[in-house]
Amino acid sequence: MSVAFLPRAFVAALLAGSMLAAAVAPAAAEVVYNRGNDGDPETLDPQLTSTVAEMHIMKDLFETLVVYNQKAEPIPGAATSWTTSLDGRTWTFKLRDGATWSNGDPVTATDFVFAWRRILNPETGAEYASMLYPIKGALAYNKGEGRMEDVAVTAIDDKTLEVVLDGPTPYFVEMLTHQATVPLHEASVSKLGAEYSKPGNMITNGAYTLVSATPGDKVVLAKNPKFHDAANVQIDTVNYIPFEDRAACVRRFEAGEIDSCSDLPADQMAQLREKFGDQVRTPPYLGTYYFPIKTDKPPFNDPKVRRALDLAIDREFLADEIWSGTMLPAYSFVPPGTANYENGPTSDFKDMSQLDREDEAKKLIEEAGFGPGKPLKIEISYNTSENHKNTSTAIADMWKTVLGAEVTMTSRDAATHYAYLRQKGDYDVARAGWIADYNDAESFLGLMKSNNPGFNYANYSNPEFDKIMAESYQEGDLAKRSEILKEAEKIILRDTPNLALLYYSSHTLYSPKLTGWEDNIMNVYPTRFLKLQK
Repeated sequence: MSVAFLPRAFVAALLAGSMLAAAVAPAAAEVVYNRGNDGDPETLDPQLTSTVAEMHIMKDLFETLVVYNQKAEPIPGAATSWTTSLDGRTWTFKLRDGATWSNGDPVTATDFVFAWRRILNPETGAEYASMLYPIKGALAYNKGEGRMEDVAVTAIDDKTLEVVLDGPTPYFVEMLTHQATVPLHEASVSKLGAEYSKPGNMITNGAYTLVSATPGDKVVLAKNPKFHDAANVQIDTVNYIPFEDRAACVRRFEAGEIDSCSDLPADQMAQLREKFGDQVRTPPYLGTYYFPIKTDKPPFNDPKVRRALDLAIDREFLADEIWSGTMLPAYSFVPPGTANYENGPTSDFKDMSQLDREDEAKKLIEEAGFGPGKPLKIEISYNTSENHKNTSTAIADMWKTVLGAEVTMTSRDAATHYAYLRQKGDYDVARAGWIADYNDAESFLGLMKSNNPGFNYANYSNPEFDKIMAESYQEGDLAKRSEILKEAEKIILRDTPNLALLYYSSHTLYSPKLTGWEDNIMNVYPTRFLKLQK
């Protein structure tokens, strides 16, 4: 029966009762996700970030033109559609109607133009500026040899962005999922400068906003009610809690204080699997665990020394004993499973026995002038973690036993360690890992170009390698391009600026109350796609 036909007094009483019931009904409980992270962010400026720990946070705060879904498949983000010219060089993106910044301002194509010019500005000092080098004019501007206005990123109108590339770039769309390509709120960045990324200042266009950031404690994010898909975002608050000590995350998980751990202690994997079953996940992860060697520092500038170090490492032991079978021995820098890169090259000693490798290593180190009376002295630098400590200790023992080397070790927290590598600290050999920014061999090989000093930790420079990489950027045929890139990797494997040790798998632990978590090769799990039942 319609309310319109009820007596007024009854209607008034009914409405009053409804209002009273609403007033006393409990509000929906806030959903808080306590998320273990790899470490503290060194920065929250998305254009200065470089670590996986920072990447997880950025994917919650900002929305790029293209984003990963929970399966790590590229889907529309700030752009709803895009087209490309027949030659693959001109791309046109249509931005989402009604999308706004967290302060209510509209997200426009100009926000992307401003942001991409900023990351390419040499004064910004962004290591990931090199990611945008496929864009016409980007390299010249970033190197101080061209004008900002010549960078071919143009706002055709508020909702149309045009990008012109120097050559066909097969990975371009997937590249746009990376935080190096976020838009920025121009007014706040221009006004506040470096302070714009601080809590209370940061304006975002992603599913979450920045509430607070306390080093050593947590980074707190809150659901952004102005996000275009806010109705489907189920988690209200995300606490990113850093854990250099992976076992500490597990202990807090067992206590019910943490809902997921982004990494796990390798030496406890058997016990963890027995205790938590399928909550422990170790799917393939498109990344390589490696040791860069300072190629411009004597005696490590001698290829014989670098190859001897490479040959003396028992990768099977590292994978099976140190990492409990959760990683695979690596004999290439580009990991298997990389798109359009089947049957890539591997080290020429892959099929040799470990004893034969060690015999050759001993011969080479003697030829390089080292022996019992003159031991090779090596310092291994690594970022604090029991996994990295155990790996470095094992390799140190191998070098001592096989080569008679004197090995010392130095550890730093993750943020300090990677800053030290990027700033060309005086190290000999260092622990590093590279996770693909996009599923393409260039994401790995591009690190070693001489014009990519930020992530070229080894200070490697080879004109022959640079020339081959330059050819790959002009080749639109995927099969031909793949063969060019393989030739480039053969040079890397020959020159040994990096000791590729292991192929990654991700090591995660998550609560059965957390749903929407899907194994994927990029190890990305945006919070907007997750649900948590408390």
